[in-house]
Amino acid sequence: MRPLAIFGGTFDPIHVGHLRAAWEASEALDAEVRMVPAKIPPHRPQPVASAEQRAAMLRAALAGQDRLRLDLRELDRAGPSYTFDTLASLRAEFGEQRPLVLLIGADAFAGLCDWHRWRDLFGLAHMCVLTRPAQIPAMPEALAAEVASRKTNEVAALRVQPAGKVLDMVVSALGISATRIRALLAAGREPRWLVPDALLADSALLQPYRMNRGSGKT
Repeated sequence: MRPLAIFGGTFDPIHVGHLRAAWEASEALDAEVRMVPAKIPPHRPQPVASAEQRAAMLRAALAGQDRLRLDLRELDRAGPSYTFDTLASLRAEFGEQRPLVLLIGADAFAGLCDWHRWRDLFGLAHMCVLTRPAQIPAMPEALAAEVASRKTNEVAALRVQPAGKVLDMVVSALGISATRIRALLAAGREPRWLVPDALLADSALLQPYRMNRGSGKT
């Protein structure tokens, strides 16, 4: 069965690094990818742009293709944007047999033990850990023990069962950060080639960052 992949984040703002990683994962997994912006991120500062502004940027960035799709369920839900709640919602919507795949960066995965109900995530979805060449973040002992029996090198394994496997996937190392983009905009500079052209075509989309300096890489 064709998997459904989930790529969450603050997307403050959405940039080419996010989109390229999601696109490469979509191609490798032959999966539709849901881009899920967080309303209240539990593990990082509140975004500079509002939920509505970030959703507008994502709509513009994703226009003209159907491999990556916007999913606003975290923006529509009250309280912290816990990944467990999002995956549980998707599981209820798509049924018990559809493979779900959480796309997660290697650094974020290394900190998974700090996430809400982190062990229960494996019962809801597979994990596809997006890494860069030569990137091997250390894992805490509890996570390494949980992952040991779940590791696979085969993309096909993510289609055989609905959840529970962990796959490492190398994606292009573009070295783009939202922190840098916000700093450029706050300094009055243009982040061309770092963000999708659609965000530059409408000056209102990036306006929240022109008078602010955010913090935290995304």
